[in-house]
Amino acid sequence: MTLDFTSHPTELVKGGEVPTNAKVTIKDLRVAIPDYCFQPSYRLSFWYLFRDLVVATSTAAIAYFYIPLVESPLLRYAAWSIYGAIQGLTFTGLWVLGHECGHSAFSPSNALNDTLGWLLHSFLLTPYFSWQSSHRRHHIYANHLVKDHNYVPLPKYKYAAALSVNIDRLEEMTEDSPVYTLLRIVMQQLFGFPWYLMANITASQGALNGNQSGVPFGNSHFSPVSRLFRPEEAHLILLSDIGIGLVLYGLWHTSQILDSSMIALMYFQPYLWVNHWIVAITYLHHTHPDVPKYEPEAWTFLKGALATVDRDLGWAGKHMLHNIAEFHVIHHLFSRIPQYHAEEATKAIMPLLGASYHADKKRNFWKCMWEAFTKCQYVVPDDEGRKQEERTMIYKGGPSPAPEFWMSQKGWKARNHEADICFTWVEYEAIASGHWLWHGFRHWQTNGENIDRHVKRSTREDLEVRKLSGLSRISSFKARVVYT
Repeated sequence: MTLDFTSHPTELVKGGEVPTNAKVTIKDLRVAIPDYCFQPSYRLSFWYLFRDLVVATSTAAIAYFYIPLVESPLLRYAAWSIYGAIQGLTFTGLWVLGHECGHSAFSPSNALNDTLGWLLHSFLLTPYFSWQSSHRRHHIYANHLVKDHNYVPLPKYKYAAALSVNIDRLEEMTEDSPVYTLLRIVMQQLFGFPWYLMANITASQGALNGNQSGVPFGNSHFSPVSRLFRPEEAHLILLSDIGIGLVLYGLWHTSQILDSSMIALMYFQPYLWVNHWIVAITYLHHTHPDVPKYEPEAWTFLKGALATVDRDLGWAGKHMLHNIAEFHVIHHLFSRIPQYHAEEATKAIMPLLGASYHADKKRNFWKCMWEAFTKCQYVVPDDEGRKQEERTMIYKGGPSPAPEFWMSQKGWKARNHEADICFTWVEYEAIASGHWLWHGFRHWQTNGENIDRHVKRSTREDLEVRKLSGLSRISSFKARVVYT
């Protein structure tokens, strides 16, 4: 079965209530928003697309015909740098419109949305259908420490292991030097997004469709057999690759006509800016020292969606980036609201959200980036004494671990399918890679269902039963089936 792109996430997972107002559910928030905010307009959407395309082509034409005429090397360098920054914003705006298409927020036609989204994202070397699939799951499981796809932090013990220090000494460690922190930020901003597409870094183990692949790029957005996707999605992943391949061929062919340095300046320089803006915006949406993450037992859709932060990029954010930074909370609650209705929809629900609405718009965006990079390195429970279903996970600061080049085991145990299994008597050994070594069944059930069917389904997914060490014969036992 392919991924459900049409249902609201609360139809698929537990919706929950607003954390600071238990009487408010997703239905109450929906009622508070005017109906027309959910209706994409062909006229408005195509106006923004036409405007961005005109700005992009005009900027490119001016750069191509006039910058080479500048005699001073210093001034010519400055002119190309200004071009890259401006065109980078324009290209990012086009990427955001492709993002709108991926959520069916650009127009009422899904066929038109996917066609335009594929064209726009392919032009910017983003595999449209691959990204659409993983991004949909990010929206369903936002800030879920096991299943989210983006910016999943390490638990304390994994963070200590990454730094090769004793866990009890973490509080004594100081932050990295400013120079090293700056270098790490630059690395993240320039290469974070393409490397995420290639290796699925920052995601958690439960984001995969099965166990993590040991093959290079086996968890990639570009592979039709990637562990990120179901087999039924393979043709869409291949179509995404074809789109990028056509763009790369077009760039190569153009470089045979023009000087290759011109292609680097006119296309790849703005492309680096696109990578920067995508990472900067999404990182600060989901990383803030005062905004929590959630373990599976505590997570609900509303808790996760509301653990995002609205930011402010000033004039550029509003007019060139289509408010993607400014109104992201509403986007996580209702991703099919078009960008031109996001502000009005946000204002409509703010009274219901109260303190559960998070915005950080008065501080400098770049200072916030520095703060997030230094103060948000790993998470710990807000109260160790509370039950897991009642607690939140809060950020702690410290030095940066080594860069993540491949998808790593973050230490969060995935629980994609759970079932309490009650045995009246059983002797067991262990399991590995889906091979069950059971002995002595007499009676078993799982929530009233015949466990035999569940076990057969589960073994195909390489499940594991966690046993209590030292016990092999037990008269009454409850085990939990989890993905590993």
